Amino acid sequence: MIQTKIYKVGPDTEPDALDAMISETAKALLNGKTAAFPTETVYGIGASIFNEEAVLKIYQIKGRPPEKPLSILLGAVEDMGKAASDIPDSARLLAEKFWPGPLTMILKKKEEISDKVTAGKETVGLRIPAHPVPLGLVRLTGPLACPSANLSGTDEPRSGEDVYNNLGGKIDILIDGGKTELGIPSTIIDLTVNPPQILRKGGLEISEIKKVIGEVTE
Repeated sequence: MIQTKIYKVGPDTEPDALDAMISETAKALLNGKTAAFPTETVYGIGASIFNEEAVLKIYQIKGRPPEKPLSILLGAVEDMGKAASDIPDSARLLAEKFWPGPLTMILKKKEEISDKVTAGKETVGLRIPAHPVPLGLVRLTGPLACPSANLSGTDEPRSGEDVYNNLGGKIDILIDGGKTELGIPSTIIDLTVNPPQILRKGGLEISEIKKVIGEVTE
């Protein structure tokens, strides 16, 4: 067991105080620590994609099967090229329309991305969250591996309390921002196949995706 450091964030949190929390958490992540934090969908647990030991900690903390890849959070649309290669026009169109937001896109991974993040797969899931905390972190740390902050097989966490009940004493830092806005995971679409395939229904309606790129399979 470790001592989980908890930061409380709310509507009344002063901007300078929020910046300080994000800065301290980012430093910890760059030093191989793990942190859980809110997004607009559910809480995530993050680690630097460039630190394999930290990435492996996520699997250990969650009890996550090693064959299940971790999604990656980005800070800006132009950062897609840091993690993905052969990016299709459909991905750029969806990114411009729905990022930041509850959409994860499966793309061909860049060679430099560790197999530990992608579970040995040649693809990677990317998202830009619509929440100031992860956006602030990623802009300081670079891309973060970030699955939901729960034990594998349990419900996705919708509050800081949910995270602590699951992972308290296992993670280094928890940024508690109360309940998440949507409370459901992101929609996942695989853009490495034609037509694109919906792998998980979530916070973005499939009908909205079809308006942008046309036919998809479910």
